[in-house]
Amino acid sequence: MIATENEYVSYARYILGLAEEDTGQMAIKAITKGGSDRCFYRLSLEDGISFLFMAYGRQQEENAYWAGIAAFLAELGVPVPVVYGHDPERGFVVMEDLGDRDLWSYRHEPWEVRRDLYRRVLKRISLIHTFAEASPRKGKDGQPADLSPPFPRTMKGYDRELYRWEHDYFLEQFVRDLCGISIGERESAALREELESLAGRLLATGPALVHRDLQSQNIMICRGEPFFIDFQGLRRGSLFYDLGSLLCDPYVRLTGEERDDLVRYAYELLTKDSGCAGLDDELASPHLDWPSFNMHFLDGSAQRLMQALGAFGFLGLKKGKDVFLGHIPQGIDNLRRVALASGRLPQLLKLAEHCREKVNKD
Repeated sequence: MIATENEYVSYARYILGLAEEDTGQMAIKAITKGGSDRCFYRLSLEDGISFLFMAYGRQQEENAYWAGIAAFLAELGVPVPVVYGHDPERGFVVMEDLGDRDLWSYRHEPWEVRRDLYRRVLKRISLIHTFAEASPRKGKDGQPADLSPPFPRTMKGYDRELYRWEHDYFLEQFVRDLCGISIGERESAALREELESLAGRLLATGPALVHRDLQSQNIMICRGEPFFIDFQGLRRGSLFYDLGSLLCDPYVRLTGEERDDLVRYAYELLTKDSGCAGLDDELASPHLDWPSFNMHFLDGSAQRLMQALGAFGFLGLKKGKDVFLGHIPQGIDNLRRVALASGRLPQLLKLAEHCREKVNKD
């Protein structure tokens, strides 16, 4: 049975302890942005205070994990919206309203403004990326004390199977269905071998925690600080997947110099004692040199861009969400640049150039 907006408002009033005779009318307005299968609404009171309401179904397993992950991240010190109430049976969540400005909305601001915001994002998300690597902390008696928050239920972590699934998603939804490209048997075999090697390199970077959809429209800017949303896909994987998602984001055009500046900052943040709150002396990949870090970044970026382009093809063609089709040219250009810079992805580079020709021709 599908719930109604009146039920949403009624549940929110119950959770927030609001009696109608005391607070007056609560307005409800749908938020239609994004490609999620969840429903979002802004609930506004007459005094100007507002909240967000999320309704999720059972189509995607990860949707049911959102509230537990939110609690985990908040306890870890990662900025996420405050959750006021969660009904897992009906799939209702009432949460803090972080406003309408996301990182994407700052894309035309001067670089000095954007640089500061991106650095804040990288510093905050490092709490996730270094969680699995944190050293045991000492209790009052000098003995190790586990002060970490309880680990939530998450989706299965990245393994070869999931990396292959993303490759297939890209090849089927984007290369075949959107670009209309049929890959020959010999070329397909060479590409598959190359992508298997890519997956192996990413697996070797270690199982950090990753957001999995760390792009500009999933980072709200509230009170001058970044807050993360859409983290229901949190799982173990390569932190370079997240870095690639953020810094090779098809929604935002970064110059090569801007991207290099931010990758270098991430390197310094994750490989040296940066003084980040919540991190112990031993940070992620402490002995990784800069050339190796940058090569891992290119690998993670290539993997993420294939997943993103597959999603653009699926959402644009199968779900009728044409807005995603507009981001394809930038996504292809980013993939081509990453494959070229890597030097280890010649088959993917050739395919990306073919895709660009097809898209530009159409």
